[in-house]
Amino acid sequence: KLQTLKSFWTLKPPNRTFHGHPRLLASDVYSQYESIRRGEQEIPKYFNFASDVLDKWSEIEKAGKRPSNPAFWWINGKGEEVKWSFEELGFLSRKVANVLTKVCGLQKGDRMIVILPRVPEWWLVIVACMRAGIVLIPGISQLSARDILYRLQASKATCIITDDTLAPAVDSVASECQFLKTKLIVSKGSREGWLNFTDLCKNQSDDHSCVKTKMQDSMIIFFTSGTTGSPKMTEHSQGSLGFRPLLSERYWLDLTPSDMIWSTADTGWILASLASVFDPWVFGSCVFIHNLPQIESAAILNALCRFPIDVLVGAPTLFRMLVQNDLSNYKFMNLKHCMSGGEPLNPEVMEQWKIKTGLDIHEIYGQTETGIICSVFKGMKVKPGSMGKAAPLYDVQIIDKNANILPPGQQGEIAVRSKPIRPLGLFSAYVDNPKKTEESERWDFYVTGDRGTMDEDGYFQFIGRDDDIIISSGYRIGPFEVENALIEHPAVAETAVVSSPDPLRGEVVKAFVVLSPSFSSSDLEGLACDLQEHVKKITAPYKYPRKVEFVRELPKTVTGKIKRNELRNKEWGRM
Repeated sequence: KLQTLKSFWTLKPPNRTFHGHPRLLASDVYSQYESIRRGEQEIPKYFNFASDVLDKWSEIEKAGKRPSNPAFWWINGKGEEVKWSFEELGFLSRKVANVLTKVCGLQKGDRMIVILPRVPEWWLVIVACMRAGIVLIPGISQLSARDILYRLQASKATCIITDDTLAPAVDSVASECQFLKTKLIVSKGSREGWLNFTDLCKNQSDDHSCVKTKMQDSMIIFFTSGTTGSPKMTEHSQGSLGFRPLLSERYWLDLTPSDMIWSTADTGWILASLASVFDPWVFGSCVFIHNLPQIESAAILNALCRFPIDVLVGAPTLFRMLVQNDLSNYKFMNLKHCMSGGEPLNPEVMEQWKIKTGLDIHEIYGQTETGIICSVFKGMKVKPGSMGKAAPLYDVQIIDKNANILPPGQQGEIAVRSKPIRPLGLFSAYVDNPKKTEESERWDFYVTGDRGTMDEDGYFQFIGRDDDIIISSGYRIGPFEVENALIEHPAVAETAVVSSPDPLRGEVVKAFVVLSPSFSSSDLEGLACDLQEHVKKITAPYKYPRKVEFVRELPKTVTGKIKRNELRNKEWGRM
């Protein structure tokens, strides 16, 4: 184990200073784990991110050894603002932990679904769950009642917390969820059958002892879409999310306690956990959040001008939108580093951003199952169209169907070596789905399902999905979910959903529809709109097909399977 850890010690951080202090302080939380990173000590058996990282930063803060900037800075564009130090974050999250354990009766190992937009309460709940050993299950705010029902039933969650927007959807399915015991609502008002989160927090003590958790204990479960079947539950541990950034080098963020980072990722994505919780707070940095109902260019640009944001992380859609503006009218206060992830970024967008701002966009690549496994690190040459080199802790390779490593320049599947030692950042398993967990491995590798190449310099390039997953504006959309929604409409006899190119979103959902023989319509344009609205009501609105094409029949194999690859190739001009 120690020899393996030593092999990961490959990147040396630049020798920078902040506020007159050397980059690695003796009291810096990150620096305290240097001997483990060097392979001189073993990974500890027990670890809890709240007590071992956040509370340590609180102590450093109280000792006056951390810059005075906040740990958390939130705005909503309506004049409201929240700033917390690490001490205040600890105080408030301990109160929330008492709400969850004493009022809601949750115990270590219980599961809790959290569906909240970018509001401060989301950060308090995630830290409180760490303190109490409760397994958090985040969800995006666009989930439908059907989505929520599936997640409650599959996860056996005993508690759910949401806001006024989604509370009616939860109520409509709660009777079908036998394990659900408690409903918490973040609201200024009251709702029958729900406990008011804010009121409960006010009356709770901040006296709470953090539970002892093992490195492999379950911490967060993400639901991730697949090409067939329902979304899978991807389990991450205290180690894979919380300890990984301490063990790894400063590879993709490379922050200091004086830095401020803003990630626009939805709270249901793993990127929100990585870029707005674990990785920044390991370094004692400030997490900045703007509660944007939707991504708006003007709001983003104005915030970058008004606030001392050093690092911006967003999906390619964000940068595609921003470069369409006259950026000469904006003077960013502190922006130094930009990162894009979720899908490939067009080289022309990178070029325009560089021309207009003088800043490069550094691409990152990863999955819900892996976290960030490739990145264009600070100081590394930017190659347009490349997602950088393998991150420390990961041995990333391009392999063939027999798990043979392919030479530079040859296209194959992007994979991460998982044997004989599994990298700490990899997910634990697909919960209650050992078959899918086993299928994700091929000999000594975890296979991402993405195709790509690696050049002579070790830079990776993304080619496309090896399956049918659609990634639109960073959202992963399984065609099966959309097809299921469409097939419920009386006009639809058969349908196939694939990705289609889009200049803004990278790719969008397109549905090929065969009409039912008993259904006739002369207004196909109107019918297409009707089908789109139908899907929005059945499943999360972001999944609806932005393009609809009516066809007489779908291409199929001799065994009757739909040739989605043929439809997809046609859309992308690859026939």
